Amino acid sequence: MSIVASVLALFLASCANKPAVTLGPDGKPIDSQGKPTNPFPPGSYDHFKAEPDYPKTMKTWKNDQLLPQTNDSNSRIVISLPKQRGFLMNGDEVVMDYPISSGVPSRPTPPGNYKILEKIVDKSSNAYGKVYDAEGKQVSGETPKDVPEGGKFVGAPMNYWMRLTWDGVGHHIGPIPRSRRAASHACIRGPSAIMPIVYGKMKVGSPVSVVEE
Repeated sequence: MSIVASVLALFLASCANKPAVTLGPDGKPIDSQGKPTNPFPPGSYDHFKAEPDYPKTMKTWKNDQLLPQTNDSNSRIVISLPKQRGFLMNGDEVVMDYPISSGVPSRPTPPGNYKILEKIVDKSSNAYGKVYDAEGKQVSGETPKDVPEGGKFVGAPMNYWMRLTWDGVGHHIGPIPRSRRAASHACIRGPSAIMPIVYGKMKVGSPVSVVEE
């Protein structure tokens, strides 16, 4: 058999092994009766994305084979604002797909292409947090200017901080609403179990893209 014939045979075999997929109005696979289905192998990225609750799921997908090969020389991050998902990338391949929470409409996360400017494991906000009175009781307010006489301000924890802008936008551990909505003050929050891994794969100067798609 010639090389061309061998390649063609492999291509046809590959195509034959792929399931025929019909997509519904939401872009998710459906069966012949129009009901949601998932024709992809469990554990695969296609299977993860074809689940009915994607992208709203709180779950994370990992490429366990590619993750150990990913380091600060070949990694980048993509943040999808509409999907509220973060993607650790190795070249054009997704290594991790994880939930995030970006900025609220009044303090949106600005889309654009960035490079990590600073990395700090133990970081607290100097702009937002909790306010206490002189007796140590928490009172209303969330900024240093709200502190009453004799009181104190305790900045919100922003551990595994990766700074994107010098005016306070970064990617760090933070609470993610189960409603999967934007909820931060312009920063990009990530899960506590995931951010140390992402942090460890990046360096100062690593690229981060915040996209509106």
